[in-house]
Formats: sequence, C-alpha cells, structure tokens
Amino acid sequence: MGIETTSGGASAQCGAGIVEAASPCAPGRRLRRRLAERTMFGMFRTAAGLNAAALVIICGFLLVNGLPALSWEFLTQAPRNSMTEGGIFPCIVGTFILSFGAMAVAFPLGVASAVYLNEYATSRRLVRVIRLGINNLAGVPSVVFGLFGLAFFVTFLRMGVSILAGVLTLGALVLPVIIGTAEEALRSVPDTYREASYGLGATKWQTVRNVVLPTALPGMLTGSILGLSRAAGETAAIMFTAAVFYTPKMPNSVFSDVMALPYHVYVLATAGTEIEKTRPLQYGTALVLIGLVIGMNLFAIWLRARLQRKR
Repeated sequence: MGIETTSGGASAQCGAGIVEAASPCAPGRRLRRRLAERTMFGMFRTAAGLNAAALVIICGFLLVNGLPALSWEFLTQAPRNSMTEGGIFPCIVGTFILSFGAMAVAFPLGVASAVYLNEYATSRRLVRVIRLGINNLAGVPSVVFGLFGLAFFVTFLRMGVSILAGVLTLGALVLPVIIGTAEEALRSVPDTYREASYGLGATKWQTVRNVVLPTALPGMLTGSILGLSRAAGETAAIMFTAAVFYTPKMPNSVFSDVMALPYHVYVLATAGTEIEKTRPLQYGTALVLIGLVIGMNLFAIWLRARLQRKR
C-alpha cells in the first residue's frame, strides 16, 4: 500500500509538473490563434467590401450616365438616324429570344447529362473523363464558341447568321455550367430517398423521375440562373452567329437575324459613325441590359423559392 501511494503521489507530482511547464505556453498559443482568426476574418471582410464597392461603383456609374437616356421612346422604338436617335426595342426583343432560346436548348440537355453521370453511369473512368471535359469547356473563352458556331452552324450546316445559329451557340456555351450545377443538385439528394423508393418497388427511372428530380429541381434552377445571365450578356458568341449591326424589321422566324443588347453596346462604342453622339445611348443600353439580367435572376430566384416551399 505504501509503495502504491508513493507511486501515485509521484505520478501526481509529475503530472502537475507537466501542466505547470505547459501552462506558460497556453496563453501564447491562444493569443496566436486569436490573432490568426481576426486576421483571416479581416481579410474576408475586406474582400467582401471590395466586391461590394466595385458593384456599387459600376452600378452607380451606369445609373448616373444612363438614366438621362432612358425614356418610353428609348424602350419602345427602333434606332434611327445612324443610331444617334430612337430606341433599343429590337435589341431587347433579340436578347430575350436568344437568352431563353439558349436555355430551352441547354437546360434539358444539361439535366439529362447530369442524370446520366450521377445516376446511371457505371464506369468511373468514363465519368472522370467526361467531367474533365465539361470543366475544361466551362473555362473556354466565349469567342471560341463564337468561332465554332460560325464554322459549324452558320457555314457547315448553312443556317446563316440567324436566331437558330445563335441559340445553339449560346446553348453550347452555357451547357457546362448547367451540367455542373445539376450534378451538384442531384448529389445533394439523400440516398435514403432513393432507398425508400426502391423499397416501395419503384424502378430506377421511376425513382429518378418522381423522387430525385423533383427534390433536386430547386438546385438545378441555380444553374439556369447562371446560364441565363451569361447568355444574356455574351457578345462574342453572337456577333458571329446571330447579331447584326442594324435591322429595320422584327424577327419572324428562327432563320432571321436579330439585334441584341450586348452587341448593340459594342456597336455604339466602336463601330458607329457618331460615337460621341451615341455616348448616352451606350450607357442607357448597358443599364437596360443589367436591369434585364437582374430581373431574370430575381424571377428565377422567386421560382426556385416557390418550388422549395412546395416540397
């Protein structure tokens, strides 16, 4: 008993010595951790503040310079007098047609591709190769897609400079974004949902159609928001395939050429005969384009929130 007591006392003394030896370092470690945490939070706040400041400056600049050009005539009439007068109504119509046409092409293809990769594909190597190609396509400059559309749709398939060629080119441009976000949405669906469906006797397709897709749909709409915004603001992809400098008539078929807001801004700023005279119209057109993109995004966000509430 005496030996055990002595041994226990020695252990307690040893432990106390270790704690005493370590305790002077503990406040220093806590101080360093606090300092590192505050430094990182400060960097994050600074980055967020810079982004917000850049957004406010750009929007404020466009508002100050573009608001004087906005009027009912500007929004409802066609350009005239070497584009120094009139409005941008054909450009607004063309932008809507190209943007929603591209989404009509890319969204079902993107969702179908994501369903195959996430639900049906069995070869991991093939899936990795396909995903690598999709990620690389997402980083390809839009001018490359424009040249591809010019060579393939406009020239090889003989579609000419038309809405159809522009829609297909923009659809190819936004397709990687939609596939990526659709895959993320499908992966976020818990496996227990699938297992419960299989347990009730549902087939693979019935599970995907009735369980997985409705659950993942709100997340998929995020990809459509990003794709719609990018399609509406692209210039290089449509300047070779769909957009024209000026057309006096509204499009009446998918083989008609169109005017579009981003290309119209480019034309007014670089190719017009009276560039200085059109300066207010440039800012007004850019302001309308941003307003349309924000409006499309708000509508998509509202639709996604409504679908989430119904779940």
